[in-house]
Amino acid sequence: MSIGRAAVAPTEASIAEILQSRAAGQPDRMIFCFLQDGEVESERLTYGELDQRARAIAAELQQTGSPGDRAVLIYPPGLEFIAALFGCFYAGVIAVPVYPPRLGLTIDPFRPLAGIIGDCEPSALLVGQPFVEPVQTAAASMVELSQPRIIPSESLDVARATEWRPMTISRETIALLQYTSGSTGHPRGVMVTHGNILENEFVIQLVFEHHTAAEMGTGVCWLPFYHDMGLIGNVLQAVYVDGPCYLMSPLDLLQRPIRWLEAISRYRAHSSGGPNFAYDLCVNRITDEQKAGLDLSHWELAAIGAEPVSAEVMNRFCRAFEPCGFRREAFYPCYGLAEATLFVSGGDKNAAPIIRPATKSDGEAALVGCGHPWTTHELVIADPVTKTECSVNTVGEIWFRGPSVAAGYWRREQETAESFGASLADSGRGPFLRTGDLGFLDDGELFVTGRLKDLIVIRGQNHYPQDIEETVARQHAAFRPQTGAAFSGLIDDEERLIIVQEIDRRSRRLDLDRLRADVRRAIADGHQLQAHDIVFLRNGTIPKTTSGKVRRHECRQKYLSGQLSQWTPST
Repeated sequence: MSIGRAAVAPTEASIAEILQSRAAGQPDRMIFCFLQDGEVESERLTYGELDQRARAIAAELQQTGSPGDRAVLIYPPGLEFIAALFGCFYAGVIAVPVYPPRLGLTIDPFRPLAGIIGDCEPSALLVGQPFVEPVQTAAASMVELSQPRIIPSESLDVARATEWRPMTISRETIALLQYTSGSTGHPRGVMVTHGNILENEFVIQLVFEHHTAAEMGTGVCWLPFYHDMGLIGNVLQAVYVDGPCYLMSPLDLLQRPIRWLEAISRYRAHSSGGPNFAYDLCVNRITDEQKAGLDLSHWELAAIGAEPVSAEVMNRFCRAFEPCGFRREAFYPCYGLAEATLFVSGGDKNAAPIIRPATKSDGEAALVGCGHPWTTHELVIADPVTKTECSVNTVGEIWFRGPSVAAGYWRREQETAESFGASLADSGRGPFLRTGDLGFLDDGELFVTGRLKDLIVIRGQNHYPQDIEETVARQHAAFRPQTGAAFSGLIDDEERLIIVQEIDRRSRRLDLDRLRADVRRAIADGHQLQAHDIVFLRNGTIPKTTSGKVRRHECRQKYLSGQLSQWTPST
């Protein structure tokens, strides 16, 4: 992305104010372009068009609603979502982005929204055209959908923009509820304020150095708009730094990963990124013939995050795409979470990733540094039990504080106090956000090691599930990275190790008994653990979050209740 100003702390009250200023000063400048099928430019939005669409939607929300109401955004990938988001901001309404319903793929596609809608009690549902009729039909039998007003935003006349009444918005005003990954059953909405957004956008701009991008620099994003990485790190960052940004559906990446890299090549993208699995998809499914036309030399920042960053994934990607101009120094490992709006830590953009060998029995893994906090933000490592600060190189819980930390969880005072109000017992410093993630500091560099709640404790020994999952993934070509889960279950009054692993869809004939034996041997050799059970799953059935992370807790629940979809030669 190239921008029209240097990285200077924002003085505006909201990102909406920035959009209004840009629309007034350069109404014909394109800010977003959507690529249909990840390839063809099908929709464009200039600042002026986005501003007018947002005003029209805001006017409709103001007609029957009030500031502080919630509006759930139900949209397929596309630019109308962005107009609806800013429409909420313009109206002083709290936006609630949600995962789009999977029409035709599930029996009850709107049921996953019930928990979120019941929790935030919206006054309106802003709905994209493909979902209007299905939402209206579902509302007849689903009380959560029947109570809010259904607004098909694409049918609103842009002339309604003149009816919009400007709102007074402060930095303390809640802008959106970001429901955390995997929270549809017992949802927790993170209250992100307009001030949180501005502070986090400033930090992202600063560390990604968007202000020094080449004249032709742009951003390319395939990440879901309803998830913090896509929403905060791409959509809102584009407006904040004066874009432009080219967008595509996540499905287009999954179907043909070459589309992502072709867009980066075609538009000479400065910034683009995603979790480990996206880079591995490119390595595994892009052919030498497809690589021949790629020029990745303009890709200055390849962000990689959303889970503990894999050194092996980065190495594989570099080996595969350095001939296309990709530079190892472009990789930018970073760490963040929705409760901190998005970005927490990252390093020097122009330096190669910091890799630290891990002391493990299988000798295969390494830890990747995720930099340090920026501006006025602070990060410490604390013992999760004693709440005292850990010494250097000691693993503990990552605690974080600063202006990017959200206001708490929607209508969950106790959980907010527990997660957002922690203080160090030895010094009294606080309040800190308890991230629930484990890591350590080495010379100021953060190394993330795993999730506190995912930690496997067997016979008093701690084991990180991702280490075991990597060991399993290396055992056969039918196992792809990030498609398996390791967790413990209470079996006969003892914690036992359980492994579930998807089988690649191209596999037909496999000796499952031999595979299980190989996996058991590798786990025993590498981790000194005995696997109680190993279950092979159908391709695409392992539960994942919207950002592609495996939901280990849900895997555990489904395993214990016998709900996993097991692989057979016919599947």
